[in-house]
Amino acid sequence: MPGAAPSLTLTSHRPRLPVVVGIAVGSIAAVTLLIYPLREVAPTASLAIVYLLAVLVVATLGGRTLGISTAVAAALAFNFFHVEPTGTFTIADGENWVALAVFVVTAIAIGTLADVARSRTLDAEQRRREADLAADLSRLLLGATDVEAALPAAATQLASAIGVPSATLVLHAAQGDAHHVAFALDVGPERRPATLLLPQRTDPGAPERIRARLVPGLEAILRAALDRQALEREVVETRALRRSDELKTAILRAVSHDLRSPLTSIITSADALASPAVLDDERDELVAAIGADARRLTRLVDQLLDLSRLQAGAAEPRPDWVSIPELLTVALQSIDARDGEFRLSADAETPLVQADAGQLERAFANLLENARQHSGGHEVSLRARAVGSRLVVRIVDRGPGIPAPELERIFEAFYRRENSGSGGAGLGLAVARGFIEANGGRVFAESLPGQGTAFVVELPLEAAP
Repeated sequence: MPGAAPSLTLTSHRPRLPVVVGIAVGSIAAVTLLIYPLREVAPTASLAIVYLLAVLVVATLGGRTLGISTAVAAALAFNFFHVEPTGTFTIADGENWVALAVFVVTAIAIGTLADVARSRTLDAEQRRREADLAADLSRLLLGATDVEAALPAAATQLASAIGVPSATLVLHAAQGDAHHVAFALDVGPERRPATLLLPQRTDPGAPERIRARLVPGLEAILRAALDRQALEREVVETRALRRSDELKTAILRAVSHDLRSPLTSIITSADALASPAVLDDERDELVAAIGADARRLTRLVDQLLDLSRLQAGAAEPRPDWVSIPELLTVALQSIDARDGEFRLSADAETPLVQADAGQLERAFANLLENARQHSGGHEVSLRARAVGSRLVVRIVDRGPGIPAPELERIFEAFYRRENSGSGGAGLGLAVARGFIEANGGRVFAESLPGQGTAFVVELPLEAAP
């Protein structure tokens, strides 16, 4: 909407009075001169109609009063210069009296009609600009994700439309002062009133026109925008609650199954130990089974606790200088790795990294446990070496591999591949990624179906003391 457009709050904008008077005088003089050659081809009494052009122009530009004044002046000019006897305002012939009277009445009627047509045109143009302004504000406010953030742009657009230097829109009650007029905006019964602040104007009727023509539409747009924003927030909250319920259901399903299996085994083994008929060899097997299931439960509980800390943002690392080969060795011990299951190799001068040793040890233990479960009984290779500004650890198994669409999903909490053959809860990889990323690194999987999987961990290197 161009800034040079007439003010939205003004009912009409006419040229200045001296300009219109000059146009009236000039047009009457021009028509008076034009009638002289026309008298050779038409009766003088009928040529008065040419003055109607001047009356029409002046009435359109200056309004009804100036149009009537021009009509009277044109009648006097026609009488003085073209009605016998010329040079005086005396009229000798009765027909000329009638013609002049008809001309005056016609000129006044045309001036009045021109003024009415102009007023209606201006009113239609004003309403069109009001509709354009409402459409622009609707697009701006109704399309904004944050209504309050869009208010400065809406105020700028509004100020340009109504022809004031500036405007301010705020979503709270505000008072006017010596330089600003405040217009309270009703944006709903359950909300505080918004406020439109405009500069003081010299026109005393401007505030009332703004209140009558502009404020109601602005109130409706703001009310609709705020209602839409509230509905969007409710939808987002509803979706979050639904997803939270789905996540809780998934957790309960996964955890209940993974907790029940080792608990059932422990209870069964404990009941069997109480029997006097159990032999020593069987007793040793039952004790070993109880120990294995208890460790399995411990790992699951630890993973649940780790995941909850990560999701709550409470897993703040405590970095220190650590050796990754040593951490890998500790992680292998924590999962009771046996000979032939893993092969670790590292450069002789593997640099230290700044990280939380406990978090990385848990992350590597989860990655190693996952690789052992899917290696198909083959040896898993571990390799740690510095590559540029990063320390790269590759954990490679010789299992069935992972399809490309699932390479990212396997890091989601509680995600378990179909027919994977593992009995885990789907937490290990999610916890591993959370701890590694918390320490400034990243982890991803590379795999080709049937050719095994490589889990790659990259950690940033810093100059060690």
